[in-house]
Amino acid sequence: MAKERKKRVKIGLKRSLALILILALSLGFGLAYESIYRHVELYLHPKPVTIADTVERYSLLYGVPQNIVYAVIKCESDFVTEAQSHKNARGLMQMTPDTFEWLQTRTGEEYAVEALYDAEISIKYGTLYLSLLKEEFPVWETVYAAYNAGPNRVREWLKNETIGHGGILYNIPYKETRNYVKKVVKTAELYTKLYDEENAA
Repeated sequence: MAKERKKRVKIGLKRSLALILILALSLGFGLAYESIYRHVELYLHPKPVTIADTVERYSLLYGVPQNIVYAVIKCESDFVTEAQSHKNARGLMQMTPDTFEWLQTRTGEEYAVEALYDAEISIKYGTLYLSLLKEEFPVWETVYAAYNAGPNRVREWLKNETIGHGGILYNIPYKETRNYVKKVVKTAELYTKLYDEENAA
């Protein structure tokens, strides 16, 4: 009887130790996976040192959060300064020549359209444009829609209450713009999460 009891105790201890070992390994693998995932996301969503000071400067100047500036750059050009779209949008923040020309009437500067391939010019004017859109539209989601589809089109959408009301879009008609807004929102949230955690570490 005593031998049987000891045997059961040994079996119980072995099972407990096995369970503890499994839990420890699972935790270790989980932490390793989380670390790898985080490093991959940091690689895919960088803050390049070549533009970090510029983003910070114009973010403060125009009141646009840095995570939003980085998210727009990531979604628009993936940090390729020479990027040019089929709509002739150019540079890091993919601005069209018409918008660039209009913004220069506000800054009093005069640049050729090729200046949009300069990282600092692109970030300055892209961030200024975001700030002006935010003055008109109350939420960033609508700002992103206007950045993608144009403010005139967004104003027309907002006249239709089945699409939006009070500056907020509920049902964006264009699939491209709808997907763009979702992508920028998600990317901005990811930038906040990744770099807030990095600063806290």
